[in-house]
Amino acid sequence: MTANEVIQAMYDRQVLVFGHRGAHAYAPMNTLPAFELAVAQGAHGIELDVHRSKDGIPVIVHDFTVDATSDGHGLVVDMTLAELKALDAGAWFDAKFAGTRILTLDEVFEAVGARVFVNVEIKSESFDTDGVEAVVADCIRRHNMERRVIMSSFNPLTVGRFRALAPDVPAAFLDWGGSTPAIRQAASELVYEAYHPQHAMIDAAMVAAQTRAGRVINTWTVNDPARARTLMELGVRGIVTDMPDVILNALK
Repeated sequence: MTANEVIQAMYDRQVLVFGHRGAHAYAPMNTLPAFELAVAQGAHGIELDVHRSKDGIPVIVHDFTVDATSDGHGLVVDMTLAELKALDAGAWFDAKFAGTRILTLDEVFEAVGARVFVNVEIKSESFDTDGVEAVVADCIRRHNMERRVIMSSFNPLTVGRFRALAPDVPAAFLDWGGSTPAIRQAASELVYEAYHPQHAMIDAAMVAAQTRAGRVINTWTVNDPARARTLMELGVRGIVTDMPDVILNALK
């Protein structure tokens, strides 16, 4: 299947709800408890953030450092998997999550990949690459997740590099109010199947333009039920939320 055929089959005329870093409102972001809770709440998919560890493993951390979501300090890319696994990634959120560990992308696919779609956001701010696109593409292949993954990034160069490595996996450009004209120009020169704008950017004209371009719109981060219903009525196809249970109920 082509990447476009894959993404059309994913949506199949329904609006998909993705747990933002899992069920982020109720459990520590990007951890197994958050992902499992999103699945239990009925989310169609989860959204997560991937970096390449120092020793070449795709690992799930939101920030470029581990400081905010663990008891450690430093850049993710400067730490080995063993060093990352030694950190507590849950106690910062609530003491009952103490001992929760940082995950690899392999572990996420093994735990929930057969039950939900996975929006894999690759974190990269550089013109160059540390190889993160390759380790993500390889992981997707190992787990036969080509038809269950959407790769996204704020960095259009990352989108382009991933597209060259995995042309059959749907790709998306992430956008927000702070994207520069140069970034948007670079994105305009790419082929990608989904557009992921911050929800405040969306209006009827944007939806019409992206639909004409043949792209699915997934938006983030929507926790207000009324806003979710408005976005659905505008034609948004995917909603990323910290509270899958609330948004799923709102869209019934």
